[in-house]
Amino acid sequence: MAETGVAALRRSPLAHLTEAMRAAAVTGARGVALAERPFLTMVNLRVAPGSAAAGRVEKVLGVPLPRACGDTATAGSRTAVWLGPDEWLVVSPASSGEGTAGIAQALGGAPGSVVDVSAHRTTLELSGPSARQVLEKGCPLDLHPRVFGPGRAVSTTVGPVGVLLWQVDDAPTYRLLARSSFADHLARRLIDAMGEFGGPEVP
Repeated sequence: MAETGVAALRRSPLAHLTEAMRAAAVTGARGVALAERPFLTMVNLRVAPGSAAAGRVEKVLGVPLPRACGDTATAGSRTAVWLGPDEWLVVSPASSGEGTAGIAQALGGAPGSVVDVSAHRTTLELSGPSARQVLEKGCPLDLHPRVFGPGRAVSTTVGPVGVLLWQVDDAPTYRLLARSSFADHLARRLIDAMGEFGGPEVP
């Protein structure tokens, strides 16, 4: 079914780079691909961990709230990402705003907040055997599998751009959640970093 109204007018922050990202893809043993995953719903949640309010929120979400830095929890298509001792980002592919009212209702009068921040960021997905090497060109984190693996998500930088870096699987596939205003710079930087993998490996 075709989108109508305001939804039909939406344009993602990286729509103008779709073809460039597709053209930069490398196949084979050194493969790597980059794509935008736009319009994900992102809800910033703050609530005291372990409180009755947190329990009510977890029941509504169907996802436990992670308790440690770097941890995520996923149920179905919804993932809760730890941002701080009492702060999480809840990510889902649902249309923006869906479920926010229910989370806020579960919070009740307890201290905390529920804010839809979907328009604040877009998401880049980097995947393939060489994805980690591409990221390592600009990310200061130790991304070796013994340290950073599937289900891990932390705030970091890629070059000068702040991102929430989330490893989805061991392909590996990474999702980089970046402010929409910096997404163009980040995408072009990754496209450039992917270039060397299209040629033979230098011994």
